[in-house]
Amino acid sequence: MIYENKLEKIDEIQKKINNFRPLASQELESLKEYYRIGFTYTSNALEGNSLSETETKIVIEDGITIGGKLLREHFEAIGHSDAYDLLCKLAKKRNITEQDILNLHRLFYYRIDQENAGNYRKVKVFISGTDFVPPLPTKVPELMKNFAKQIPTLKEEKHPVEYAALLHKDLVEIHPFVDGNGRAARLLMNLALLQYGYPITIIPPVLRNDYITAIKQTQTETKDNTPFINFISCMVYESQKDYVRLLEGSQ
Repeated sequence: MIYENKLEKIDEIQKKINNFRPLASQELESLKEYYRIGFTYTSNALEGNSLSETETKIVIEDGITIGGKLLREHFEAIGHSDAYDLLCKLAKKRNITEQDILNLHRLFYYRIDQENAGNYRKVKVFISGTDFVPPLPTKVPELMKNFAKQIPTLKEEKHPVEYAALLHKDLVEIHPFVDGNGRAARLLMNLALLQYGYPITIIPPVLRNDYITAIKQTQTETKDNTPFINFISCMVYESQKDYVRLLEGSQ
């Protein structure tokens, strides 16, 4: 499927969203909890977690273990929820640091693998279904430092949605962690979007193949970022429409 660039439509609907602001504290808290479940469920499901959205809600809100599910899947739900709380705090800042990225990964991952949570990988990793080979582990620390240094320039030069998409793309390309890179990239992308006043952007699991295909196109010899930026722009646009629907329903 070909995704068209939605940046102009995004700018239009964002003006509509801004007109609803400021929101009451109770509304903000309600929206925060709404996106906690949806974002956690979809981001984990994209990586193969079998918890349903309802099960994810039960695990996070009630602390109940769902029978027949792997313990790791429960840890992924709770960990992503913890990382989401940090995401909301970091959204109040103007900048993004290398340490912010490490902290988001650590909170998501420490119940699963305490040793590697928030630490760069020391081993080679291979990604199934693609010819792309991530950088050697010895290169990761320097690549991440350079990546973090370039964030302010990227922010200044690009449309906010392009900027957020490229942060996602670059982090996945470096693949700095032994596991959890996709979730860290989606957390980072949403941090960039939230700092600009956009709502949480969700990628539905049903679009997983389109999402992965778009990422792969950024990793080929031509390194074409356009399909991925267009895909993310469509996801932002759909998430904005959902956000407006929620706000209008609360009036």
